[in-house]
Amino acid sequence: YRLAEEGPADIRIGNVASDLGIVTGSGEVTFSLESGSDYLKIDNMTGELSTTERRIDREKLPQCQMIFDENECFLDFEVSVIGPSQSWVDLFEGRVIILDINDNTPTFPSPVLTLTVEENRPVGTLYLLPTATDRDFGRNGIERYELLQEPGGDGGRPRSSVFELQVADTLDGEKQPQLIVKGALDREQRDSYELSLRVRDGGDPARSSQAILRVLITDVNDNSPRFEKSVYEADLAENSSPGTPILQLRATDLDVGVNGQIEYVFGAATESVRRLLRLDETSGWLSVLHRIDREEVNQLRFTVMARDRGQPPKTDKATVVLNIRDENDNVPTIDIRKIGRIPLRDGVASVAEDVLVDTPIALVQVSDRDQGENGVVTCTVVGDVPFQLKPASEGEGEPQNKRKYFLHTSAPLDYEAVRDYNVVIVAVDSGSPSLSSNNSLLVRVGDTNDNPPMFSQAVLEVSFPENNLPGERVATVVATDADSGKNAEITYSLEASPLSSEAPGSIFSIDPDSGDVSVQAVLDREQRDTYEFQVTARDKGVPSLQGSTTVVVRVSDRNDNEPRFMQDVFTFYVKENLQPNSPVGMVTVMDFDKGRNAELSLSIQPGEHDQAAGIFSIENDTGTIFSTVSFDREQQTSYTFKVKAVDGGEPPRSATATVSLFVMDENDNAPTVTFPSNSSYTVLPPSSNMRTVVATVVATDADTGLNADLNYSIVGGNPFKLFEIDPASGVVSLVGKLAPKHYGLHRLVVQVNDSGQPPQSTTALLHVFVNESLSNATVVESQVARSLHTPLAQDIAGDPSYELSKQRLSIVIGVVAGIMTVILLILVVVMARYCRSKSKHGYEAGKKDHEDFFTPQQHDKAKKPKKDKKGKKGKQPLYSSIVTVEASKPNGQRYDSVNEKLSDSPVMGRYRSVNGGPGSPDLARHYKSSSPLPTVQLHPQSPTAGKKHQAVQDLPPANTFVGAGDNISIGSDHCSEYSCQASSKYSKQVRA
Repeated sequence: YRLAEEGPADIRIGNVASDLGIVTGSGEVTFSLESGSDYLKIDNMTGELSTTERRIDREKLPQCQMIFDENECFLDFEVSVIGPSQSWVDLFEGRVIILDINDNTPTFPSPVLTLTVEENRPVGTLYLLPTATDRDFGRNGIERYELLQEPGGDGGRPRSSVFELQVADTLDGEKQPQLIVKGALDREQRDSYELSLRVRDGGDPARSSQAILRVLITDVNDNSPRFEKSVYEADLAENSSPGTPILQLRATDLDVGVNGQIEYVFGAATESVRRLLRLDETSGWLSVLHRIDREEVNQLRFTVMARDRGQPPKTDKATVVLNIRDENDNVPTIDIRKIGRIPLRDGVASVAEDVLVDTPIALVQVSDRDQGENGVVTCTVVGDVPFQLKPASEGEGEPQNKRKYFLHTSAPLDYEAVRDYNVVIVAVDSGSPSLSSNNSLLVRVGDTNDNPPMFSQAVLEVSFPENNLPGERVATVVATDADSGKNAEITYSLEASPLSSEAPGSIFSIDPDSGDVSVQAVLDREQRDTYEFQVTARDKGVPSLQGSTTVVVRVSDRNDNEPRFMQDVFTFYVKENLQPNSPVGMVTVMDFDKGRNAELSLSIQPGEHDQAAGIFSIENDTGTIFSTVSFDREQQTSYTFKVKAVDGGEPPRSATATVSLFVMDENDNAPTVTFPSNSSYTVLPPSSNMRTVVATVVATDADTGLNADLNYSIVGGNPFKLFEIDPASGVVSLVGKLAPKHYGLHRLVVQVNDSGQPPQSTTALLHVFVNESLSNATVVESQVARSLHTPLAQDIAGDPSYELSKQRLSIVIGVVAGIMTVILLILVVVMARYCRSKSKHGYEAGKKDHEDFFTPQQHDKAKKPKKDKKGKKGKQPLYSSIVTVEASKPNGQRYDSVNEKLSDSPVMGRYRSVNGGPGSPDLARHYKSSSPLPTVQLHPQSPTAGKKHQAVQDLPPANTFVGAGDNISIGSDHCSEYSCQASSKYSKQVRA
């Protein structure tokens, strides 16, 4: 861009955006002036470049002091183009050429210029006049010189007739005024001339000034000094010590005397040349006066004049060019400046922690005033910091001793982790030895609200006792925020738990500043033991962030509730004969309290008459009641006692409940036959009509209910089906017509069953003697006694002699039919009887008895009963269990023993003594007079016909068979498990 100097403020220079081809207006792309802001400014949005209020004076700009070409005076500036959120930054360099205006008037070195002119100089002699200076350049610089008549001349100021002004253009482009002698000079006529010399620039309007030119006519000095060469050039190392000789200028003058004496003086030389260099007037040696810094002056160009001492002196001019050679005497300089919208002041850059990685935060310019390798600089960031340098531009024309970098973030910044970074940048040049320097930038990370308040626990469980006072503090929740300032100021509030829609504000409140949670109501753990709500902590950042924790208030228990039984009265039913230490019931008790307050101790409290003392115990954990004894319903049907529950609170609370225990009946008692006794009999006349009641079997059962529901049946001894029994009443009736063969003793085996499960049964013998009269009771009693020793499987019914007569007839017919057939039949029968005897087991006292006990043997041989026609032996008794039989002497006296009873009978001569040997059955030892339990055990080999329980009731009280099954044993040769007592007394029971 081009700009005229001395302009007012806000002059538009140009539009950077349009010149770069950047579309503006959306606000996403902005511009920032990074350098040149002393004189220039730029609109951030439009990119319009304009001047500031500071006036630009081209002649006072430091960079334009040594510039002689108007096009080389310029102002450099830098513009950064910033993308959205500073996601990218481009840096551009610009230059504003400062155009010169005519603001300076050309002036002469002195208001009076003196020129000495020798007399007799020929016409056309030319004298160099001092040149004027104009700080402007170009067309505004010196354009012409004019020579005016001396001030006393005519008003028209005509030109001098002796002198004439001529302006010559030098090789340097300067205008050299020359005074030309155009007329004869005669010192005697006139020794001086005073002229006016005016200089004018080419500006519009033009500026001019003038000086008095005083021309003195002196003696002739017609030779001028001459330099050996017109241009002297030399190299000078910077920082050379004062007095260091540089070069010697030599000039010669052909004149002699004072006109030939030469002195050397500076000609057109700047003030800096005169300050830094010393020129020896006599010898012409040019030496160092003060140390020269190449970085300030890299070249000195000036003229040296050789002047003789003639009057007027003659001079010669030579140009001297001194090139200052660089030395590595400057350390690199590091300039850290702001870039874009990130502020940087006093070496501190404020960077928000949420900037993106690779964001430029500062502009680093590294330069070295030296040249060549001495100015080649390497720059780096030292230390473990999340920053790095990247070149600001990749241009090839960038000078090696002046480079620009962007300081980028290389990792995310976190205010909570590190708040300040001291970024040290080191620059090292390539000189030998190399020089280095460093600069630091304090990057202060600015906090952004990027951390929500955090609680130490996601769930805070608090125990708080019930029955509290409203307003009591429950807990204090504390949240922390890693941010700072407003971003870390926290307020607390209560909200409903995500799992519950109930608002906690009606029960709990929280101090928004301290986080103290208070309860506003009285809590009752038994109604509700847990409250859950959410505490939210919000910071005051923008936007606000929040965190939450769940508070679970567990209401702790106080012993404010008594134990409570589910029922005031517990009723249990248990079966009798339960094993000791078996559970008989369970009570349920609860305590609405908790913990030790709900730890209950259960105990049995004795009931009325201490009937539960020592009988019951209770398990504390389950409330199960155990019995220490086995129950017998027949002894006691119910128990009543109390159970007490005591909690573990302080003081303890208690409660009681009543337990009623009813013993349920088990079928553990077999029926007991009270009538008839086994040894009694009933006489039935043969003329009795059908449905005549023969006898009534009477039985009882100590059980109850179905277990005592009895039914009667005849299970043996009724081969002719003459009798039947009523199942319910036990009444035995005659149902068949009596015949002669039915005369004699009939033994009915009656079984009494209860209805329990499994059923119990008792078997009794009912003896019926069919005859017209009872002529010989002793014989009948003897037969009854013998029936007690006969297996129940063998029927005793009627007169056996009636069948024997039929057998004799059959034998005769059989003999007639053929001996072989008889023999064969006998063999078959023998084998059959043998096999049958093996399958049946009858009663044997000491040894087997094959005789017929039911047929009374006569002493008369004719009346001796015959053996079985087949010659078979008597059947072996099937059972080993026996019962005791009672009998009476005719005169009513009791037999003292079984042996006495049998031996006194005239018809019992074939019977062995009952007590007389190892086979003698001890009938009495099988029974215990007071025991309700069965007195006979079944042997394993005894068939039971599918019934499990068999027993024989105590005799003599009832003289009853007790057992189950169709075949009941009546004999045993060993002692019962329950009794071995002897009983040998009998009574006769006769029913007509």
